[in-house]
Amino acid sequence: MQRIAILGRPNVGKSTLFNRLVGRKIAIVDDTPGVTRDRKEAEAMIGGVTVMLADTAGLEEAPPDTIPGRMRASSEAALKQADLALFVVDARAGITPADRAFANWLRRSGLPVILVANKAEGKLGTQMAMEAYELGLGDPIPVSAEHGEGIGGLHDEVRDRLADTAREPRERERPLRIAIVGRPNAGKSTLVNTLLGEERMITGPEPGLTRDAVALEFRDAEGPVRIVDTAGMRKKARIEQKLEQMSVAATLAALKEAEVVVLVLDALLGMDEQDLRIARLAEREGRAVVVALNKWDAVEDRAATRKRLDDVLTASLAQSKGVAVVPLSAATGRGVEKLMPTVRQVYELWNRRVPTGELNRWFEAMKERHQPPLVDGKRIKLRYATMPKARPPTLAVFGTRADQLPEDYRRYLVNSFREAFGMPGVPIRLNLRGTDNPYAEGEG
Repeated sequence: MQRIAILGRPNVGKSTLFNRLVGRKIAIVDDTPGVTRDRKEAEAMIGGVTVMLADTAGLEEAPPDTIPGRMRASSEAALKQADLALFVVDARAGITPADRAFANWLRRSGLPVILVANKAEGKLGTQMAMEAYELGLGDPIPVSAEHGEGIGGLHDEVRDRLADTAREPRERERPLRIAIVGRPNAGKSTLVNTLLGEERMITGPEPGLTRDAVALEFRDAEGPVRIVDTAGMRKKARIEQKLEQMSVAATLAALKEAEVVVLVLDALLGMDEQDLRIARLAEREGRAVVVALNKWDAVEDRAATRKRLDDVLTASLAQSKGVAVVPLSAATGRGVEKLMPTVRQVYELWNRRVPTGELNRWFEAMKERHQPPLVDGKRIKLRYATMPKARPPTLAVFGTRADQLPEDYRRYLVNSFREAFGMPGVPIRLNLRGTDNPYAEGEG
């Protein structure tokens, strides 16, 4: 089993992240720096891989005979045993001299490092997280360990890094990970049974028969698939019983582990606020979404039903325009054969990288068509764009005062990118950097 060490200076949220990744509260969390003094370890499933996760004491520069000095020695010991390090910084506090010193130390260690910018809630937090580029440890992964934002992207990055360093199956043999989500009684378990070709899940007219997230594997025409059928997510006000709370937690965990989320809707009921909440959770985690419009055989006015759904999706999922919809009947099997090919197509888009040359030819054309606006009487100068990662497609735009770019111009870039490179239905991230070279201060 591979080992991962969580490192960083005191009070950046290491223990909160540890608890979030493990899925239960093990490490004590408090605002007082230095609460964690001993190393804590627990098994965790991250990116579909079982790992041993170590929560370490905060890294502090201190004499070895002091308590902080001994805490640092314990953290160094954890690093020596690890296959991968998660280096956590506080996006709200910004990069400190201690962060820079420890980043240099980690670079010298030669161990693979993922840079995690914690406390990066919302759009402002994501922009603040970009300051961590200067550490020279690659692209920061913005997360909020407390609120669960961005954890899905961290799962993906961990899985990829571990696959590079261990005897993992080759990429083509790795199963495609799908989460089947939706309201109770939408037909999720019936759909899973139809996909598998056997009665693996208990089904019936009573809502809520599935109480936990159940993982199953099968093969479609293109290879292995790991499918997770989840308990139906009810509205928050109805989540009263402990068991129900655990079911929702399992659903959220499955969503973070997935690569494609299949949202099952009851075509007779349409899409309500709870369905939208599930879709937005998937979008927030950067997951590709496919809508399975179930019980389609029972719909009388199909044109009107489809138009209502398309209108809701267009208005409510701004980051994932063009979500694929597959009308089907899980009970009769009609239309189900179209679901997996659609899921595979959406996965390919979600996983796609655009070469830098092609990307910048598009970028120059977009600037010529619509110049960046003036802010406080000064022109924003956008210089170039890169695509540091896929899953989901992520654009990094560099230039003078790029981080001050107004929201409407950001939408213009994202929508133009989606149209130019044919990426309907997948969330697209835009990160803005107000410097020419993201590594200028981090190399050394």
